[in-house]
Amino acid sequence: MPRRPGFAAERRQRLLEMVRANGAVSMRDLAASLEASEATVRRDIRALEAEGLLDRRHGGAVAPGGLSREPTYRQKAQVAPAEKTAIARLAVELVEEGDAIVVGAGTTTRELARELIGFDSLTVVTNSLLVAQVLAEARGVEVVMTGGSLRGAIHALVGGAAEQTLASLRVRRAFISGNGLTAERGLSTPNMLVAGVDRALAHSAQEVVALVDHTKVGVDTMFQTVPADEIAFLVTDAQAPKPELAEFENAGVDVWVASVRDDA
Repeated sequence: MPRRPGFAAERRQRLLEMVRANGAVSMRDLAASLEASEATVRRDIRALEAEGLLDRRHGGAVAPGGLSREPTYRQKAQVAPAEKTAIARLAVELVEEGDAIVVGAGTTTRELARELIGFDSLTVVTNSLLVAQVLAEARGVEVVMTGGSLRGAIHALVGGAAEQTLASLRVRRAFISGNGLTAERGLSTPNMLVAGVDRALAHSAQEVVALVDHTKVGVDTMFQTVPADEIAFLVTDAQAPKPELAEFENAGVDVWVASVRDDA
């Protein structure tokens, strides 16, 4: 079947968006997400590298700055918005009336906050200004904010004060996102201060719930936050690569896959 005009250009644009959003993406996950062969993806990467838009590495591609690059909140919000909404709608089933939970920073956790508005009795501890803003007028939700220094790129509080607040807590579940998730290293982020707070979020909870859309599965960034064997639940979307999800299931992680609704 002949390819329609612009097919390759559209595919390369999607590839570039994934790499920019995550900092680094493996060849396998690019091929799965783009529904293309690895040979095709390899050619696309070479073409984009020739334009100076990304860099090749063994097994994939990296954005300028590579593993240490942190996308802004605005950049993240443009990636997989429908999938993030679907993930939040499924993840809220892991929250019960009367719970105390911690919710980390991120575009997916903000979507989760929207799903929490209708609860009658819930305590949410967060370092995210955006999560707090969403829940500010939710009458049945008590919002507790950590202290800390503002990291404007992600609209969140980080640093020693935030970590100390979390160290004194014990809640049932922590809902955490990140910039990457692999079966080898678990959740990761390109920023050291963010990593410190995410670790503290995880340690404050009996169980960790990772909220990760398909563009982050198979992606590894600089600082590990939650090892794979400390993740109880992984909530992702139907475009996530199945081989990677199988590795998590084999490791004992309870994997939940969300489907995008037509009205999302």
